[in-house]
Amino acid sequence: MDFLRTDDSCFATLEGYKFSPNYLLVDDTEGGQLRVHYVDEGPKDGQPILLLHGEPSWSYLYRKMIPPLVAAGYRVIAPDLVGFGRSDKPTKRTDYTYQRHVDWMHSVLDQLELTSITLFCQDWGGLIGLRLVAEQSDRFARVVAANTMLPTGEHSPGEAFMKWQKNSQEMPVFPAGKIINGGTNSDLTPEILAGYNAPYPEESYKEGARQFPLLVPTSLDDPASTSNIAAWQVLTQWNKPFLTAFSDNDPITCGADKILQKLIPGTKGQAHTTIENGGHFLQEDQGDKIAQVIIDFIKAND
Repeated sequence: MDFLRTDDSCFATLEGYKFSPNYLLVDDTEGGQLRVHYVDEGPKDGQPILLLHGEPSWSYLYRKMIPPLVAAGYRVIAPDLVGFGRSDKPTKRTDYTYQRHVDWMHSVLDQLELTSITLFCQDWGGLIGLRLVAEQSDRFARVVAANTMLPTGEHSPGEAFMKWQKNSQEMPVFPAGKIINGGTNSDLTPEILAGYNAPYPEESYKEGARQFPLLVPTSLDDPASTSNIAAWQVLTQWNKPFLTAFSDNDPITCGADKILQKLIPGTKGQAHTTIENGGHFLQEDQGDKIAQVIIDFIKAND
């Protein structure tokens, strides 16, 4: 599999992101390997918190949340999905499939030998992360879901998502930073926008970001539908603690928290919260607040 690797110089002066890079290799399924980057902060014997990002962000999205979680004594791991951040970026759109993304993150968990994980997932972090939870249930102790869902194609994803999917394929330039800015309640500074744009020095580095919107199952004939339906069969029996922390201003996932609360037994009795003044990328708008929600959730369910 051919891939591009963003030069380290692109990440030399990132606003608010001073974490040391870590790397491991995953099978590209075509006889080669891809390098996956991940942040790994805090004590190695601390309870692990796995932070999974979505589209078109990368672990930079978690720069506000990582320090308070580490200060509370947790080991915080934030991978960059293949095609994003400091991870390798396959050059063909067809190299990116839902199943491959799930498999690559399975490999990350296996290589890091993580157990008793608390998952925090947003956007595509949930589409991938909830599959991980269903397929490696023993590794996970708790889940916090924020502005995400696990679609099967049985229901329409809604007008806002369908509009985004269409626009994402028609724009001649895919402006990662501008897209994230449009999904926040705050107006990002030029320095922060540069941080989100850093992984993508040219359009050729954005094939994964371009493809992601097309990989969301929107009908039952989608290749991921069967696996996602199977994952739901596990999640509807999931009795471990499961918390929703959706923002108050996200047209893409509005109402999905109520569906998760209805279908997943582990949500019962939890202190589900609405993150006020948060857009789709609520980590950017309210990172400190969300970190505290995670800390309180773990302590309440230890």
